[in-house]
Amino acid sequence: MKLIKHIARILLGATFIFSGFVKGIDPWGSAYKFTDYFNAMGMEWLVWAAFPLGVFLAFAEFAIGVALLFSVFIRLFSWLAFLFMAFFLPLTLWIAIKNPVTDCGCFGDALVISNWETFYKNVVLMVFALIVVKYRNNMTWFLDKKPGFALGGVTVTAYIAIVFYSYNHEPIFDFRPYKVGVNIPEAMKIPENAPREVYENTFYYKNKNTGKVEKFTEENYPWQDTVNWVYENMESKIVQKGYVPPIVNFTIQTPEGENIIDFFIHDENYVFMLVAYNLEKSSRKPQEKINNLANWAAEKGFSFICLTSSLSGQSEAFAAETGAPYEFFNCDEITLKTIIRSNPGLVVLKSGTIVGKWHYNDIPTPEEFKEEFMAE
Repeated sequence: MKLIKHIARILLGATFIFSGFVKGIDPWGSAYKFTDYFNAMGMEWLVWAAFPLGVFLAFAEFAIGVALLFSVFIRLFSWLAFLFMAFFLPLTLWIAIKNPVTDCGCFGDALVISNWETFYKNVVLMVFALIVVKYRNNMTWFLDKKPGFALGGVTVTAYIAIVFYSYNHEPIFDFRPYKVGVNIPEAMKIPENAPREVYENTFYYKNKNTGKVEKFTEENYPWQDTVNWVYENMESKIVQKGYVPPIVNFTIQTPEGENIIDFFIHDENYVFMLVAYNLEKSSRKPQEKINNLANWAAEKGFSFICLTSSLSGQSEAFAAETGAPYEFFNCDEITLKTIIRSNPGLVVLKSGTIVGKWHYNDIPTPEEFKEEFMAE
């Protein structure tokens, strides 16, 4: 049992650390996921708390994991881990049954698993948590307390520094489909031999003689017998999921609703895309640098556009306020939030490949851009 209890402690701690880390380095991603949950549950009044809750949850997971891994305050943190799992186990069961969101977000964008897989994972973690709680008074390991405290303190301090950096810049690790190096046209394709969705259809027909509605399958539904049967309705359910490309629903629409994405993702020159999912909330702090970069790009013959989910009237008001010298196009808000965790943020493409991404705190000057990408 001595070996089992330490395996349980290490695996439980490592899982908590991984979960807290991948969410912690992407604090806005965690906030967006909380927002999805609140909206799905009819708790829109709690959206304001999405960001602090996301940060707190990630930190709590990471701290519990570190304490378990290094056996620091093990009696306290073993109970915290157990209470944590006791709360999330029934919650994830409800999510698996009701399916309010398709992605639980428990491992951020680093590892996307289904809601049922999340529940089964939590069942295993609950077993580990029970073992750790039961043997919490006898969890000594090869290091003394002082080295454990030191390692734990250094690890948590480093984590806080990384989270702070990721909040003020882009996440240090990008697990999203729009990471640097991705070719957007390729990431939107469905391979010819990719598995397709398979549906099971159930048909309901009403018997004209008895008035009774009966259920049929695709093999026996009486679509030709119009004398005795009349169609009522049909139900479809997916029995096999098809291939889903990494990038879906990415469009660039004109104010008239025309999708002109191909014009930009197949441009062999540099294409500058300023991403501002909400122009009213967009930071004005970097606007002068953005305008200078946009003017320089225009002089070089490069496209410089802004993608936003704001209405055209808001785009016109923003341009009048800031002197923005670029065109505005529309894109889905969720897509824009996925592309970059900054409002605004800058993405640069070349032949459809993402060559650079910048938080608004890091918008490059023309000289910096030339030095990094155009130096001979």
